[in-house]
Amino acid sequence: MSSAERAEHVDRAQLAAAVDQELRTLVSRSVLFHQAVADRLGLSVLDLNCLGALVARGPMAAGQLAEENGVTTGAITGVIDRLEAAGHVRRDRDPKDRRRVLVTPMPNLEAKVFPLFESLGSSLAELCERFTEGELETVLDFVRSAAPITHDEAVKLRAGKSAAKGSKRAAAAK
Repeated sequence: MSSAERAEHVDRAQLAAAVDQELRTLVSRSVLFHQAVADRLGLSVLDLNCLGALVARGPMAAGQLAEENGVTTGAITGVIDRLEAAGHVRRDRDPKDRRRVLVTPMPNLEAKVFPLFESLGSSLAELCERFTEGELETVLDFVRSAAPITHDEAVKLRAGKSAAKGSKRAAAAK
């Protein structure tokens, strides 16, 4: 490897490390924001995440909602009970399979929740103005690719598997 290739490799490694660190900061602050929204609504963050999934994707079976949020079906039953008691969702029979129940967001839900995200949405839209369409496509590709990785790692951790096991970071920490 030439010295130029080594320098490029180091720069890329430093850049990747900086991206990793900044993503950790972003996620941490996002968790704090979502906790503040959940607190305002009298919900847990898990409850809020479930509402977000229902608003984004429409009615879902309890098992789908559990999988989407990386929790057990037992845990999701408690979430659905709380959301239903608060008037945020209802249980409907699946018209395709009457044995199955769908969790459906209430029509007024968006009017209760969206205003809490309005300022953040405006600020992020303003931030996006700084970037070209090509740059935004790259950011979008990165975020879309990172989200399932993060979800899978959360599922592994909940299942008792070490997400760091076998990773480069775990090897470097030894």
